[in-house]
Amino acid sequence: MLIAAYVVFAVSAGARAAVQVGTRFADAPVAYLLSALASVVYVVAAVGLARPGRGSRRLAAVAIGVELAGVVGVGALTLAAPDVLGDETVWWRFGQGYGYVPLVLPVLGALWLAKSAPAPTSRSPHGRRPGV
Repeated sequence: MLIAAYVVFAVSAGARAAVQVGTRFADAPVAYLLSALASVVYVVAAVGLARPGRGSRRLAAVAIGVELAGVVGVGALTLAAPDVLGDETVWWRFGQGYGYVPLVLPVLGALWLAKSAPAPTSRSPHGRRPGV
């Protein structure tokens, strides 16, 4: 379900950004580029969460960190100065236009990464398993 949510938000944010950039880019370029960035971040997080391996987990963790920083940063900025971006973004007011899911999603992603972390393996200081 978590990966599906990321895919839905990737498509939603990407479609929104495509329409905004294609029709009104000059009106609020920073806002529309932030929506495009959000879409890319959601895609990267979905791929990282969906694929096995440490590298994919790291990729997901970085994407989720960027996502959380983005939604909190943009959310705080738009509360303090609502007109600063010129138009709403996916992360505007902490994702208000999307039922605050953009704020909850990275928290759920981080919790899932923490909960599903593989158990550490026992290794000797030389990188070999004991007894091998």
